Amino acid sequence: MISQSLRDETRARIFSLTADERDEIALMATLCCELYHSCEGYDWVGFYRVTGAEMLKIGPYQGGHGCLTIPFSKGVCGAAARTREIQRVDDVHQFAGHIACSSTTLSEIVLPVYGAGGRLLGVLDIDSDQPAFFDESQSDWLEEILSHCFKDILPSAPHA
Repeated sequence: MISQSLRDETRARIFSLTADERDEIALMATLCCELYHSCEGYDWVGFYRVTGAEMLKIGPYQGGHGCLTIPFSKGVCGAAARTREIQRVDDVHQFAGHIACSSTTLSEIVLPVYGAGGRLLGVLDIDSDQPAFFDESQSDWLEEILSHCFKDILPSAPHA
């Protein structure tokens, strides 16, 4: 798990780095880098962007290769986009329809990312090579960071 002091330090650094940034791709890239390199246990950190009707496409990420596209109807990322709810999965092998982009992933958390007006911009996907790595306090922490960074962001590309 991630200590509170590390969360506070990472949050402060992210908020400082992104204070005046309004480009969604720059924000996504910065968050991926900071989260991936700050949090041991995060094996993959990336964004999937809404690029069409019910479709996610890979955005900035850190770690091994991710899946290129994910329909809203498939996997943990699709479930987060479809339901607009955080998905916390303790054992990805027990999640019906899990998409195995990496054989090392054991647990996963996916959070919807909202921009201005509550528009769904995409999802933040974080994988761990440890089982049951994510807890509610991490959900709350990550949700706070996403809300702070993306609340005023308009989508950079038209959506279908």
